[in-house]
Parts: sequence; structure tokens; C-alpha cells
Amino acid sequence: MEKNQSRRHFLSTAALGLASTQLPFPTAALAPLAASGASPMTPVKPGALRSLGPIKQIDAGELNIGYIDDGPANGPVVVLLHGWPYDIHSYTDVVPLLTAKGFRVIVPYLRGYGPTRFLSGNTFRNGQQSVFANDTIALMDALSIKKAVIGGFDWGARGADIMALIYPERCKAIVSVSGYLVVNLEANKQPLPPKAELGWWYQYYFSTERGRLGYDRNRHEFNKLIWKIASPKWDFDDATYDRSAEAFNNPDHVAIVIHNYRWRLSLAPGDPRLDPLEQKLSTAPPVTVPAITIGSDFDGANADGKAYAQRFTGKHEHRVFNGIGHNVPQEAPKEFAQAMIDAAGF
Repeated sequence: MEKNQSRRHFLSTAALGLASTQLPFPTAALAPLAASGASPMTPVKPGALRSLGPIKQIDAGELNIGYIDDGPANGPVVVLLHGWPYDIHSYTDVVPLLTAKGFRVIVPYLRGYGPTRFLSGNTFRNGQQSVFANDTIALMDALSIKKAVIGGFDWGARGADIMALIYPERCKAIVSVSGYLVVNLEANKQPLPPKAELGWWYQYYFSTERGRLGYDRNRHEFNKLIWKIASPKWDFDDATYDRSAEAFNNPDHVAIVIHNYRWRLSLAPGDPRLDPLEQKLSTAPPVTVPAITIGSDFDGANADGKAYAQRFTGKHEHRVFNGIGHNVPQEAPKEFAQAMIDAAGF
């Protein structure tokens, strides 16, 4: 939940030279949508547990990544990134909407989730922000994908933002829930008002050994609580949650989650090899690739996007989904899919 390389080089230069065999990005709408924020939306109540799959596996960078690859093989590519504590099933209802429009849809399990595994037991279980963008690039390289529309929420939105900042030549456009989520470690050292600090209680819990043990022992109940807090109007059932909760049984899940939040508070070091990327990100560079940002009830006063609008200097549109919590693609799949389609047409 979000607050406002041993085998090869992070970016394969060979991949940049790939001849594109992908079709033009389609722009057809799913159906006319109401004006952003015109009236409250009702979160989609999960119905039958639609399958996503089959799950494929591929070596990419320092990982063997589990992912789905759906839609026409030569279609324009979108990559959808999930967050914490969620998994690829946040996109269960988004994927068929996009494949029906001719998109090839890639949805990977992030490091520390589901069947994604480290190739070496000696690799640093790193959860700092830039590593997720590098994982996405490694996956695109492994799949010979030159360029894609990147969409995400929570950790996935941050990954999309960083993809656009560090590897803009690989991004056709991005869709980012909650907008500009790039972490500035120095800024994170500054306290927030007490009421705001209260909302990030789990970050401080994770900074302690008690918190690490507690999360490890109670990850199923812990993450279900986070789902309820982050999406209070979403009436998900146990089967829907349990399907995603299987991803938290990954042997590296706790290590990645704990490192992610400790790193944000400067309580755990990152990978020195990523220092140049983090230094660039610390300057809060603008996103120049086309972008659609989405605000929801989870964002509170920042739902209108004004606080970060100046960070998007390319073609940019902001949409507000009133009545929707943090898990935007699963709560409002039609509207999220439409944002992906529209971004592809920018």
C-alpha cells in the first residue's frame, strides 16, 4: 500500500534494437464513460472466480518470473503491474477487456509473489523502488518486447512511473493510480502531521523485528486487514481474497516486503549498483511520456491530482474515480481498462 545485477546489465542494448512486429495501438472505447468524478462509482462486486492463465515462467534478469501472456501474439503490448498486498488477480476483469480490443497483455508476479523466484539463493532480496522497473525491463527483454503501455497501482504505479523516468524509450504511455509515487528518501525523513502518520502505521511496524515476525506469522490475516482498510466500500468475499493470498506464500515475500518499507524509511540499505538510478529519481524528474493518472477515495485530498500534475509534462490526463478504493483495477475494471486503451491512443 502506497504513500504520497549479478547476471547482466539492467538494460539489454540488444533489446533496444529489436525490430518491432507489434500492430498499431488500438484506441476504440469500451463504451462511453461518465465525466471523471461526475458521480460516485460502485465498486465491482467479485463474481465467479475467472481464471487468469496459464501461468508461464521465464528467466529474466535475476529472476524466474511467473506471468500471464494473453491476447494476440502480435498485438500491441500492455504490461500490468500489481502492488502490495495484491497479486495478478487485481487484473482478472481488466485482461479480457483489453484482449478483446486486440492487445497482448502481460501481467507478471512481482519479485516476492506467487511463482516468481530468484535464480540464485545468494541474490540480495531487494525491495527498493528502482528494482521493480528493472525487473520489468528484464521481462520485456526476455520476451523480445521493445515497447509497451505500462499500467499499475500501488507498487505497480511506482514501477510505471519509474519505467517512464528511467526507460522512457520503452514506454508507449503509462497509467498510474495515485499519480507520481517516486520515493525521495530525504523527504521521507521528515515527519507528517500525526493524523497522516497514523495511516502509515504498518510501515513503522515493519521497521521492527516484532513487525517482521508478526507479518511472517500472520500474513494472511494482516493483508486481508489492509484490503479492508484500503478499500472500505469494496465487498470482496473470502474466495476472492484467498485466491490472491496464495501469492503471499512465496518464500521471499516477507523479505521483499520488509526491505521495501525499511528502505523507504532509510532503515535498510539498497543495492549500491542502483545508486545512479536512485540519485536521478531523487531529483523528482518529470514524466515526459504520455500518461493518465487516476485518483480514488484512497488518495483523500490528493484525489484531484493537482499536487503532482506539474510532474507530468508530456500529454497528461487525470481521472477521478469517486467511491473506489485503492485496488482500482479490481474495483473498477472497466474504467481502468478504458484508461489503458486511451493511453495507448495518445
